[in-house]
Amino acid sequence: MAKLTDPVTILKGVGPSKAKQFAALNIYTLGDLICHFPRGYEDRTRLTTIDKLEVDVPACFKAMVMNTPRTNHIRKGLDLTKVQVADHTGRLNLTFFNQKFATEQLQYGTEYIFYGALSGDYVGYGMTNPVFETIGSTPVMTRRVLPIYPLTAGLSNAAMLKAVRQALAICDPPPEILPESVRVKYGILPAERAYYAIHEPVGMPEAEMAKKRLIFEEFFVFSAGLALMRASRDGKQIPPYTDLDLTDFLKALPFQLTGAQRRAIDDMVADLQKGTPMNRLVQGDVGSGKTMIAAAAAYLAIRNGKQAALMAPTEILAEQHYHSLSKLLTPMGIRLALLTGSLTPKQKRETRAAVEDGQADLVIGTHALVSDSTVFHNLGLVVADEQHRFGVAQRSKLSAKGEDPHLLVMSATPIPRTLALLMYGDLEVSIINELPPGREPVETFLVGESYRARINAFIRKHVEQGHQCFIVCPAVEENQELDMKSAVAWANTLQQTVFRDLRIALLHGQMKASEKEAAMASFARGEADVMVATTVIEVGVDVPNATLMVIEDADRFGLSQLHQLRGRVGRGKAKSYCIMTSRAKNPETVRRLKAMCKTTDGFKIAEEDLQLRGPGDFFGSRQSGMPTFKVANLSMDLQTLKDAQAASAQWMEEAGTSQTPEAIALRGRIGELFLRAQGTMN
Repeated sequence: MAKLTDPVTILKGVGPSKAKQFAALNIYTLGDLICHFPRGYEDRTRLTTIDKLEVDVPACFKAMVMNTPRTNHIRKGLDLTKVQVADHTGRLNLTFFNQKFATEQLQYGTEYIFYGALSGDYVGYGMTNPVFETIGSTPVMTRRVLPIYPLTAGLSNAAMLKAVRQALAICDPPPEILPESVRVKYGILPAERAYYAIHEPVGMPEAEMAKKRLIFEEFFVFSAGLALMRASRDGKQIPPYTDLDLTDFLKALPFQLTGAQRRAIDDMVADLQKGTPMNRLVQGDVGSGKTMIAAAAAYLAIRNGKQAALMAPTEILAEQHYHSLSKLLTPMGIRLALLTGSLTPKQKRETRAAVEDGQADLVIGTHALVSDSTVFHNLGLVVADEQHRFGVAQRSKLSAKGEDPHLLVMSATPIPRTLALLMYGDLEVSIINELPPGREPVETFLVGESYRARINAFIRKHVEQGHQCFIVCPAVEENQELDMKSAVAWANTLQQTVFRDLRIALLHGQMKASEKEAAMASFARGEADVMVATTVIEVGVDVPNATLMVIEDADRFGLSQLHQLRGRVGRGKAKSYCIMTSRAKNPETVRRLKAMCKTTDGFKIAEEDLQLRGPGDFFGSRQSGMPTFKVANLSMDLQTLKDAQAASAQWMEEAGTSQTPEAIALRGRIGELFLRAQGTMN
């Protein structure tokens, strides 16, 4: 027998060229191949008759070949084979393009099983390139439930099916990891049967049972992994903080905290005196004041003789945190340092020396904080801003620079409770659901291109009133195939035609870091009236004077992303607006965008986005730290998720340290999952 770790090249017909195609799908081993699950199925088990065939509806039918197939060479690269078949209800003309084997295999007077879709034109009905098999053959393409796989260029579904079938014939599937008691309680198939049935189901009911098993398994593994992380954390003992007096800090604030901010600070203070490392998520909507929670935590860590580190996903956001927190904390005698990739080598050396010597109390930076050359003197608190942009491994790597430091992570991306429980299952959660006093909701409108003149007039009105505007485009450069506005071309058009007298700035992700920093800093200083940008401004751009956000081709964005973009305005005292433009006619798309106009509650928008688009907006490819699910759909499989979480919690309580084969295999799978998702074990 072969092993799951053997390369796919041991399979017949899989040479170097085919192996490259499999690699494009992240399939390198037999285990990868067996775990490459179908995205759907075609039920080809039901046979119909020729008179019941419908145009453009694929179907299986049995028919006899009524003449000898004839192949004509039409031109170079094009051969045409025609044959007529019939059953007791009628006749049908079949046409095959560039399939000479049809001439060789279809025998006059013999019955076959065909599968294809009827097509109609002015000369009658026919069928093009149907697949066929002899009646006595083993069902491969007909008379079965056929799995349809995710594919890549050059790799056909038939080739994938053939490879998977070979792998299952020579290799045992992944071992059982679910306890028998769990399988019985929730009606879950055993692993061996499920892995065969997902690829070779006897019928659709078995395919659904196999899918349920694998969905449950994915959720169970991830939930158990988070539970193990939580148990490991809870087992650590550290000295509790003894100085928790925030009186001077609160007096220094230029505003009153909201009730939600106070509750989050109370949660954090309670964590700091437990004697175990804090692991808390502060989740709040755009502009809700999460940074003040981080500032309070850093203040207490420093009062207790520790250093604090705040990691931001972009240099723009890191610099904003540095400047805003310096104004607040420097008068209290707290020494701040900024560490980003764009500093000169000399500046980096000097900053790192101050961090290592303990001359810097609060260090704010980007990924530069987790580099091996950054050494802390006495790190006691790690703050990760915009947590969804970092993986568990990154925050763990920063935490490893201290002795079990407290961890506070912040997210302005509203995440539905269901996803938050899954994504942040190893963290305690505080939610800030109030906006600071004086903040007005951003009024939002959805309009078509017919409103273009009115939009331009509205932009000019805001500029004349002394305010600034953002215009967000979904693309950087023009692309005729995609047919959507690009930041570069649109900024040029506006400057040369509509707003010749205004100052137009440009910001997009393909610019150098220094150029982006300069453009954003210039706009924040009021040196431009209109900023045309891509979603690079989605996170951490704070310009209180910006009162208008125009989002072009808004249907190209998810609701949660639109909400983040809208959050770039309404940060000052003036009334602010968001105008979304869209040429979309699809009713579902229009309904989705209109949801943005009805509410400014990020959590309601996130729930709507989850229902309409699934979890992609929350766990996209740019967002690290979330293992991808091969079968599970977080927006569709919520009950299975709840069952798996309950089962994994019970397993942890009853048999978390068990040495049964299932428990050992489960712990191995957990390690593989987080290794694959993070690039390193935590």
